[in-house]
Amino acid sequence: MTSEWLARDVAARPLPVAPETIDRIIVGDSAPIRQLKRLIAAVAVSDAAVVVTGPTGAGKELVAEALHRASGRSGPLVAVNCAAIPAELLESELFGHEKGAFTGADRARIGRIEQANGGTLFLDEIGDMPPALQAKLLRVLETRRVQRLGSNCDTPVDFRLVTATHRDLCQAIERGDFRSDLYYRINVFTLCVPSLAERTCDIPMILARMISDHLCQNPAADAPHFDLSAIRALAAHSWPGNIRELKNVLQRAFVMLPGRMVTARHVRDNLLGMAMPDPEGDDYALPEAAPLGGDMPDPSAFHEALGKLGDIDLRGYIRDIEVAMIEAALDKRCGNVAQAADMLRLRRTTLIEKMKKFGIRRGLDA
Repeated sequence: MTSEWLARDVAARPLPVAPETIDRIIVGDSAPIRQLKRLIAAVAVSDAAVVVTGPTGAGKELVAEALHRASGRSGPLVAVNCAAIPAELLESELFGHEKGAFTGADRARIGRIEQANGGTLFLDEIGDMPPALQAKLLRVLETRRVQRLGSNCDTPVDFRLVTATHRDLCQAIERGDFRSDLYYRINVFTLCVPSLAERTCDIPMILARMISDHLCQNPAADAPHFDLSAIRALAAHSWPGNIRELKNVLQRAFVMLPGRMVTARHVRDNLLGMAMPDPEGDDYALPEAAPLGGDMPDPSAFHEALGKLGDIDLRGYIRDIEVAMIEAALDKRCGNVAQAADMLRLRRTTLIEKMKKFGIRRGLDA
Protein backbone atom coordinates (compact mmCIF):
# COMPACT_ATOMS: atom_id res chain seq x y z
CA MET A 1 0.00 0.00 0.00
CA THR A 2 1.60 3.25 -1.10
CA SER A 3 1.91 6.53 0.74
CA GLU A 4 0.16 8.28 -2.19
CA TRP A 5 -2.96 6.16 -1.57
CA LEU A 6 -2.94 6.94 2.14
CA ALA A 7 -2.25 10.64 1.52
CA ARG A 8 -5.58 11.07 -0.26
CA ASP A 9 -7.37 9.73 2.80
CA VAL A 10 -5.53 11.65 5.53
CA ALA A 11 -4.97 15.02 3.87
CA ALA A 12 -8.35 16.43 4.95
CA ARG A 13 -8.85 14.79 8.35
CA PRO A 14 -7.37 15.78 11.72
CA LEU A 15 -4.25 14.07 12.97
CA PRO A 16 -5.03 11.14 15.30
CA VAL A 17 -2.00 11.83 17.51
CA ALA A 18 -0.45 15.04 18.81
CA PRO A 19 1.86 16.44 16.09
CA GLU A 20 4.30 17.65 18.75
CA THR A 21 5.28 14.02 19.41
CA ILE A 22 6.44 13.62 15.82
CA ASP A 23 7.85 17.17 15.46
CA ARG A 24 10.24 16.57 18.34
CA ILE A 25 11.78 13.64 16.47
CA ILE A 26 11.58 14.66 12.80
CA VAL A 27 12.80 18.20 12.15
CA GLY A 28 11.58 20.17 9.16
CA ASP A 29 8.64 22.05 7.71
CA SER A 30 9.06 21.49 3.97
CA ALA A 31 6.16 20.08 1.97
CA PRO A 32 7.65 16.54 1.70
CA ILE A 33 8.31 16.41 5.45
CA ARG A 34 4.88 17.77 6.37
CA GLN A 35 3.33 15.05 4.22
CA LEU A 36 5.55 12.38 5.81
CA LYS A 37 4.57 13.53 9.30
CA ARG A 38 0.87 13.33 8.45
CA LEU A 39 1.32 9.79 7.16
CA ILE A 40 3.25 8.78 10.29
CA ALA A 41 0.48 10.19 12.48
CA ALA A 42 -2.19 8.31 10.54
CA VAL A 43 -0.34 4.98 10.52
CA ALA A 44 1.12 5.09 14.04
CA VAL A 45 -2.09 4.23 15.89
CA SER A 46 -2.54 0.95 14.00
CA ASP A 47 -0.57 -2.27 14.44
CA ALA A 48 0.05 -2.63 10.70
CA ALA A 49 3.58 -3.42 9.52
CA VAL A 50 5.45 -0.55 7.87
CA VAL A 51 8.34 -0.46 5.41
CA VAL A 52 10.37 2.75 5.49
CA THR A 53 12.27 3.45 2.29
CA GLY A 54 14.69 6.18 1.34
CA PRO A 55 18.33 6.87 0.58
CA THR A 56 21.13 6.09 3.02
CA GLY A 57 21.46 8.70 5.75
CA ALA A 58 18.04 10.30 5.14
CA GLY A 59 16.70 9.46 8.61
CA LYS A 60 14.73 6.22 8.26
CA GLU A 61 15.53 5.28 11.86
CA LEU A 62 13.91 8.54 13.02
CA VAL A 63 10.72 7.59 11.20
CA ALA A 64 10.72 4.28 13.09
CA GLU A 65 11.19 6.15 16.38
CA ALA A 66 8.39 8.58 15.53
CA LEU A 67 6.05 5.70 14.66
CA HIS A 68 6.83 4.01 17.97
CA ARG A 69 6.47 7.14 20.14
CA ALA A 70 3.22 8.14 18.45
CA SER A 71 1.79 4.62 18.70
CA GLY A 72 1.39 4.71 22.47
CA ARG A 73 2.73 1.16 22.81
CA SER A 74 4.04 0.53 26.33
CA GLY A 75 6.95 -1.71 25.36
CA PRO A 76 10.37 -0.62 24.10
CA LEU A 77 11.62 0.23 20.64
CA VAL A 78 14.17 -2.47 19.77
CA ALA A 79 16.36 -1.81 16.74
CA VAL A 80 18.45 -4.31 14.81
CA ASN A 81 20.63 -3.48 11.81
CA CYS A 82 20.52 -6.63 9.68
CA ALA A 83 23.47 -5.47 7.58
CA ALA A 84 25.75 -4.79 10.54
CA ILE A 85 25.54 -8.23 12.17
CA PRO A 86 27.24 -11.27 10.58
CA ALA A 87 24.75 -13.78 9.18
CA GLU A 88 25.93 -16.53 11.55
CA LEU A 89 25.19 -14.31 14.57
CA LEU A 90 22.01 -12.62 13.37
CA GLU A 91 19.79 -15.64 14.06
CA SER A 92 20.82 -15.80 17.71
CA GLU A 93 20.53 -12.01 17.97
CA LEU A 94 16.94 -12.05 16.73
CA PHE A 95 15.57 -15.28 18.19
CA GLY A 96 17.74 -15.79 21.25
CA HIS A 97 19.12 -19.15 22.40
CA GLU A 98 19.10 -21.64 25.24
CA LYS A 99 22.16 -22.71 27.21
CA GLY A 100 24.20 -25.21 25.20
CA ALA A 101 22.43 -24.46 21.90
CA PHE A 102 25.83 -24.07 20.23
CA THR A 103 29.49 -23.81 21.16
CA GLY A 104 29.97 -20.85 23.45
CA ALA A 105 26.31 -20.62 24.52
CA ASP A 106 27.08 -20.93 28.24
CA ARG A 107 23.78 -19.38 29.31
CA ALA A 108 20.31 -18.71 27.92
CA ARG A 109 19.79 -15.41 26.14
CA ILE A 110 16.59 -13.63 25.17
CA GLY A 111 16.44 -12.47 21.54
CA ARG A 112 15.58 -9.05 20.19
CA ILE A 113 12.13 -10.22 19.05
CA GLU A 114 11.20 -11.16 22.62
CA GLN A 115 12.73 -7.92 23.91
CA ALA A 116 10.30 -6.00 21.68
CA ASN A 117 7.26 -7.64 23.28
CA GLY A 118 4.63 -4.95 23.84
CA GLY A 119 6.62 -2.48 21.78
CA THR A 120 8.11 -2.06 18.32
CA LEU A 121 10.73 -4.13 16.50
CA PHE A 122 12.70 -2.10 13.97
CA LEU A 123 14.65 -4.17 11.46
CA ASP A 124 16.93 -1.81 9.56
CA GLU A 125 18.30 -2.91 6.17
CA ILE A 126 16.00 -5.92 6.06
CA GLY A 127 16.96 -6.35 2.41
CA ASP A 128 20.29 -7.75 3.67
CA MET A 129 18.69 -10.50 5.78
CA PRO A 130 19.76 -14.02 4.69
CA PRO A 131 17.00 -16.10 3.02
CA ALA A 132 16.99 -18.73 5.79
CA LEU A 133 16.24 -16.09 8.41
CA GLN A 134 13.59 -14.56 6.18
CA ALA A 135 11.68 -17.85 6.42
CA LYS A 136 11.97 -17.92 10.22
CA LEU A 137 10.86 -14.30 10.50
CA LEU A 138 7.85 -15.03 8.29
CA ARG A 139 6.82 -17.83 10.63
CA VAL A 140 7.03 -15.49 13.63
CA LEU A 141 4.85 -12.92 11.87
CA GLU A 142 2.27 -15.56 10.94
CA THR A 143 2.09 -17.33 14.33
CA ARG A 144 3.10 -14.46 16.66
CA ARG A 145 5.28 -16.98 18.48
CA VAL A 146 9.07 -17.22 18.64
CA GLN A 147 11.30 -20.20 19.37
CA ARG A 148 14.80 -19.72 20.76
CA LEU A 149 17.71 -21.68 19.28
CA GLY A 150 18.03 -25.00 21.10
CA SER A 151 14.47 -24.89 22.46
CA ASN A 152 11.31 -26.82 21.59
CA CYS A 153 9.02 -24.31 23.25
CA ASP A 154 7.28 -21.37 21.57
CA THR A 155 6.96 -18.03 23.34
CA PRO A 156 4.05 -15.75 22.38
CA VAL A 157 5.11 -12.24 21.33
CA ASP A 158 3.21 -9.03 20.60
CA PHE A 159 5.16 -6.41 18.70
CA ARG A 160 4.70 -3.85 15.95
CA LEU A 161 7.10 -4.47 13.04
CA VAL A 162 8.79 -1.59 11.26
CA THR A 163 11.42 -2.34 8.63
CA ALA A 164 13.68 -0.14 6.56
CA THR A 165 15.80 -0.54 3.48
CA HIS A 166 17.56 1.53 0.85
CA ARG A 167 17.27 -1.40 -1.57
CA ASP A 168 14.51 -2.00 -4.12
CA LEU A 169 12.82 -5.07 -2.60
CA CYS A 170 10.80 -5.74 -5.75
CA GLN A 171 14.02 -6.12 -7.72
CA ALA A 172 15.43 -8.28 -4.92
CA ILE A 173 12.39 -10.56 -5.26
CA GLU A 174 12.97 -10.87 -9.00
CA ARG A 175 16.61 -11.83 -8.35
CA GLY A 176 15.53 -14.40 -5.76
CA ASP A 177 17.26 -12.54 -2.91
CA PHE A 178 14.06 -11.70 -1.01
CA ARG A 179 10.96 -13.78 -0.34
CA SER A 180 7.80 -12.44 -1.93
CA ASP A 181 5.58 -13.88 0.86
CA LEU A 182 7.63 -12.03 3.49
CA TYR A 183 7.50 -8.85 1.42
CA TYR A 184 3.70 -8.84 1.44
CA ARG A 185 3.70 -9.52 5.18
CA ILE A 186 5.92 -6.56 6.05
CA ASN A 187 4.71 -4.10 3.42
CA VAL A 188 1.23 -3.12 4.61
CA PHE A 189 2.23 0.53 4.48
CA THR A 190 5.22 2.16 2.79
CA LEU A 191 6.65 5.45 4.05
CA CYS A 192 9.19 7.16 1.79
CA VAL A 193 11.75 9.45 3.43
CA PRO A 194 12.80 12.28 1.09
CA SER A 195 16.47 12.97 0.47
CA LEU A 196 17.99 16.12 1.94
CA ALA A 197 18.38 17.49 -1.60
CA GLU A 198 14.58 17.40 -1.89
CA ARG A 199 14.11 19.54 1.22
CA THR A 200 17.04 21.92 1.45
CA CYS A 201 14.75 24.59 2.95
CA ASP A 202 14.80 22.47 6.14
CA ILE A 203 18.58 22.83 6.54
CA PRO A 204 18.44 25.85 8.93
CA MET A 205 16.01 24.02 11.25
CA ILE A 206 18.04 20.80 11.12
CA LEU A 207 21.28 22.68 11.85
CA ALA A 208 19.68 24.48 14.80
CA ARG A 209 18.53 21.17 16.28
CA MET A 210 21.93 19.53 15.72
CA ILE A 211 23.74 22.48 17.33
CA SER A 212 21.37 22.39 20.31
CA ASP A 213 21.89 18.64 20.74
CA HIS A 214 25.68 19.04 20.46
CA LEU A 215 25.73 21.77 23.10
CA CYS A 216 23.59 19.68 25.45
CA GLN A 217 26.18 16.91 25.24
CA ASN A 218 29.17 19.30 25.21
CA PRO A 219 28.21 22.42 27.23
CA ALA A 220 31.72 23.88 26.95
CA ALA A 221 31.73 23.75 23.14
CA ASP A 222 31.84 27.03 21.21
CA ALA A 223 29.19 26.82 18.50
CA PRO A 224 29.83 28.13 14.98
CA HIS A 225 27.32 30.54 13.45
CA PHE A 226 26.12 30.13 9.85
CA ASP A 227 25.33 33.32 7.96
CA LEU A 228 22.86 33.52 5.08
CA SER A 229 25.55 32.95 2.45
CA ALA A 230 26.61 29.75 4.24
CA ILE A 231 23.02 28.51 4.33
CA ARG A 232 22.70 29.17 0.60
CA ALA A 233 25.96 27.30 -0.06
CA LEU A 234 24.71 24.35 1.98
CA ALA A 235 21.42 24.38 0.07
CA ALA A 236 23.31 24.29 -3.23
CA HIS A 237 25.18 21.11 -2.27
CA SER A 238 23.87 17.79 -3.65
CA TRP A 239 24.06 15.94 -0.27
CA PRO A 240 24.71 12.36 -1.39
CA GLY A 241 25.07 11.40 2.29
CA ASN A 242 21.88 13.24 3.30
CA ILE A 243 21.32 14.11 6.99
CA ARG A 244 24.31 12.02 8.05
CA GLU A 245 26.57 14.06 5.77
CA LEU A 246 25.14 17.34 7.13
CA LYS A 247 25.90 16.15 10.66
CA ASN A 248 29.50 15.47 9.61
CA VAL A 249 29.75 18.97 8.13
CA LEU A 250 28.54 20.49 11.40
CA GLN A 251 31.05 18.46 13.41
CA ARG A 252 33.80 19.82 11.16
CA ALA A 253 32.52 23.35 11.81
CA PHE A 254 32.74 22.81 15.58
CA VAL A 255 36.35 21.67 15.16
CA MET A 256 37.57 24.07 12.45
CA LEU A 257 35.50 27.18 13.12
CA PRO A 258 34.49 27.23 16.79
CA GLY A 259 32.62 30.40 17.71
CA ARG A 260 33.18 31.94 14.28
CA MET A 261 30.79 33.20 11.66
CA VAL A 262 30.68 30.58 8.91
CA THR A 263 30.39 32.00 5.39
CA ALA A 264 29.83 30.45 1.97
CA ARG A 265 33.59 30.37 1.41
CA HIS A 266 34.06 28.41 4.65
CA VAL A 267 31.40 25.94 3.53
CA ARG A 268 33.01 25.40 0.14
CA ASP A 269 36.68 25.45 1.16
CA ASN A 270 36.74 24.12 4.72
CA LEU A 271 33.59 22.16 5.52
CA LEU A 272 33.04 20.50 2.15
CA GLY A 273 36.56 20.92 0.76
CA MET A 274 38.22 19.83 4.05
CA ALA A 275 40.92 22.54 3.99
CA MET A 276 41.85 24.02 7.35
CA PRO A 277 40.92 27.71 7.64
CA ASP A 278 43.84 30.13 7.87
CA PRO A 279 43.95 31.65 11.37
CA GLU A 280 45.89 34.59 9.96
CA GLY A 281 43.39 35.26 7.18
CA ASP A 282 41.37 38.43 6.77
CA ASP A 283 38.31 36.90 8.38
CA TYR A 284 40.00 35.76 11.58
CA ALA A 285 40.98 38.78 13.69
CA LEU A 286 38.20 41.24 14.39
CA PRO A 287 39.13 44.94 14.48
CA GLU A 288 38.92 46.74 17.77
CA ALA A 289 35.59 48.38 18.40
CA ALA A 290 35.60 52.05 17.59
CA PRO A 291 34.31 54.56 20.14
CA LEU A 292 30.85 55.91 19.53
CA GLY A 293 30.73 59.08 17.48
CA GLY A 294 29.31 62.22 19.00
CA ASP A 295 26.01 61.91 17.10
CA MET A 296 25.46 58.18 17.70
CA PRO A 297 22.85 57.22 20.33
CA ASP A 298 24.19 55.63 23.48
CA PRO A 299 23.13 51.95 23.78
CA SER A 300 21.49 52.73 27.15
CA ALA A 301 18.88 54.76 25.26
CA PHE A 302 17.36 51.55 23.94
CA HIS A 303 16.31 50.57 27.47
CA GLU A 304 13.80 53.40 27.58
CA ALA A 305 12.81 52.91 23.94
CA LEU A 306 12.03 49.22 24.42
CA GLY A 307 9.75 50.10 27.32
CA LYS A 308 7.68 52.22 24.97
CA LEU A 309 7.77 49.90 21.97
CA GLY A 310 7.08 46.58 23.68
CA ASP A 311 8.06 43.36 21.90
CA ILE A 312 10.23 43.69 18.79
CA ASP A 313 11.83 41.40 16.22
CA LEU A 314 15.41 41.92 17.44
CA ARG A 315 17.11 40.05 14.58
CA GLY A 316 15.05 41.87 11.98
CA TYR A 317 15.67 45.24 13.66
CA ILE A 318 19.44 44.70 13.85
CA ARG A 319 19.45 43.59 10.20
CA ASP A 320 17.62 46.77 9.18
CA ILE A 321 20.12 48.88 11.12
CA GLU A 322 23.05 47.13 9.41
CA VAL A 323 21.53 47.61 5.96
CA ALA A 324 20.81 51.30 6.64
CA MET A 325 24.30 52.01 7.94
CA ILE A 326 26.04 50.14 5.11
CA GLU A 327 24.01 52.02 2.52
CA ALA A 328 24.70 55.31 4.31
CA ALA A 329 28.45 54.61 4.39
CA LEU A 330 28.42 53.77 0.67
CA ASP A 331 26.57 57.04 -0.02
CA LYS A 332 29.13 59.00 2.00
CA ARG A 333 32.01 57.35 0.14
CA CYS A 334 30.41 57.47 -3.31
CA GLY A 335 30.14 53.69 -3.55
CA ASN A 336 33.79 53.00 -2.65
CA VAL A 337 33.59 49.74 -0.69
CA ALA A 338 37.07 49.98 0.83
CA GLN A 339 36.44 53.50 2.15
CA ALA A 340 32.99 52.53 3.41
CA ALA A 341 34.55 49.60 5.27
CA ASP A 342 37.05 51.96 6.93
CA MET A 343 34.21 54.26 7.93
CA LEU A 344 32.36 51.35 9.56
CA ARG A 345 35.53 49.96 11.17
CA LEU A 346 35.14 46.71 9.24
CA ARG A 347 37.51 44.72 7.09
CA ARG A 348 36.75 45.12 3.41
CA THR A 349 36.12 41.37 3.05
CA THR A 350 33.69 41.44 5.99
CA LEU A 351 31.75 44.32 4.48
CA ILE A 352 31.58 42.54 1.12
CA GLU A 353 30.19 39.41 2.81
CA LYS A 354 27.55 41.51 4.57
CA MET A 355 26.63 43.27 1.33
CA LYS A 356 26.19 39.92 -0.42
CA LYS A 357 24.17 38.65 2.54
CA PHE A 358 21.80 41.61 2.37
CA GLY A 359 21.71 41.81 -1.42
CA ILE A 360 23.46 45.19 -1.63
CA ARG A 361 25.15 45.35 -5.04
CA ARG A 362 26.40 48.95 -5.05
CA GLY A 363 30.17 49.06 -5.43
CA LEU A 364 30.44 45.30 -6.07
CA ASP A 365 29.67 45.48 -9.78
CA ALA A 366 32.17 48.22 -10.48
